[in-house]
Amino acid sequence: MSSSVPVGVICDDHTMATTPSDDASEQVRPKVTKSVTGPRRRSHPTRGRVIGNGMAWTAKHSLRIILITIAAWIAAWVIGKLWTILLPIAIAIIICTVLWPPVRWLRSKGVAPAAASGLVLVLALAVVSGVMGAIAPSVVDQSTDLANQATEGVEKVQEWLHGPPFRFSEDQLNDGVDAITSRIQDSSATIASGVFSGVTAATSVLITLFTVIFLVFFFLKDGPRFVPWLRRASGQPVAEHLAEVMTRVWSTLGAFIRTQALVSLIDAVLIGLGLVILGVPLAYALAIITFMGGFIPIVGAFVAGALAVLVALVGNGVWTALIVLGIIVAVQQLEGNVLQPWLQSRSMNMHAVIVLLSVSLGGSLFGIVGAFLAVPVAAVGTVILRYLDEQIAIRAGETVEADEEDDDLVVPKGELPTDPEPA
Repeated sequence: MSSSVPVGVICDDHTMATTPSDDASEQVRPKVTKSVTGPRRRSHPTRGRVIGNGMAWTAKHSLRIILITIAAWIAAWVIGKLWTILLPIAIAIIICTVLWPPVRWLRSKGVAPAAASGLVLVLALAVVSGVMGAIAPSVVDQSTDLANQATEGVEKVQEWLHGPPFRFSEDQLNDGVDAITSRIQDSSATIASGVFSGVTAATSVLITLFTVIFLVFFFLKDGPRFVPWLRRASGQPVAEHLAEVMTRVWSTLGAFIRTQALVSLIDAVLIGLGLVILGVPLAYALAIITFMGGFIPIVGAFVAGALAVLVALVGNGVWTALIVLGIIVAVQQLEGNVLQPWLQSRSMNMHAVIVLLSVSLGGSLFGIVGAFLAVPVAAVGTVILRYLDEQIAIRAGETVEADEEDDDLVVPKGELPTDPEPA
């Protein structure tokens, strides 16, 4: 008898069963079940969902950036409207960072706050007035000689224009002088308007100066009460954060002034030494002007240097003026590319590129005042961002360690003056 080849099927007990033969057809065929698993479920989201999530994230953060930009624009607009009020306050705070150490020392010796603040302020004004008074006699004594030398210089220029390679005739020179005179007469209204604008600007400067003096006095006298008042007004936990940020900002501004003074002193010494060696008139006065101009980055150095070159041209001739120009350019390159970025980046823990870009941006947007305040503002912003980064790291459980060689430069150290007296 032939039998069919057994065909295996999967049963419930996962054993092999054979197909029964015709002779055993009466036997009950075992029940066969099939395992149906269906398509495997994906463990990752679809491409559409990934793209949608990315677009949603981009839209959300783009909206935040737009809102932040609008808020910054509104803040800048408000600052522009209140600039006449905010400028004296900013200058007074910067000056207070310099005058506070002697005031603090006097107060620690038992001197009354008002007396200590007034004494230090009067001494500071006396020093500035003394410096101005020291250079005034030399300017007065040499002004007559400079005027005569200026007349001789004009005559030399005329002789130079008569000779090769220009060979201008006398009539051509007279026509040129007449054209310049006519142009000046035609522009007399504009010149008069400029004079009145200059008088208005000078008046504004005087008002700002007196405002700054009064603000400096009251900031030195009552400034130590500010932090306790700020703690009570803001409440916890905001008070602690504001107090810490104010402490670091105060220290940073003091570092800026000290650094700027050091850079200006180096410029004044190097340029003044060159002027003395070359025998340029008003060498000491020009050195002091260079020192004072150093507190206005870029513009102050340019104006002081141009004045020194002009005096050398009138007093000593073209070749001496060219040598003075070379000295000034060399010193300014040393200051701009080495001293100022390095010292300010070390004292305020800011990269040299940030310092350079800050001065350029501030000068282009707000002129001389913007160039002067650019680095302090950038330093304050850096302090705030660094503090926020520290708080984020603390909440995230991260540990931020500084390099050993820069351990003291991670955050500007210092104390904002505090006083237990009530506000």
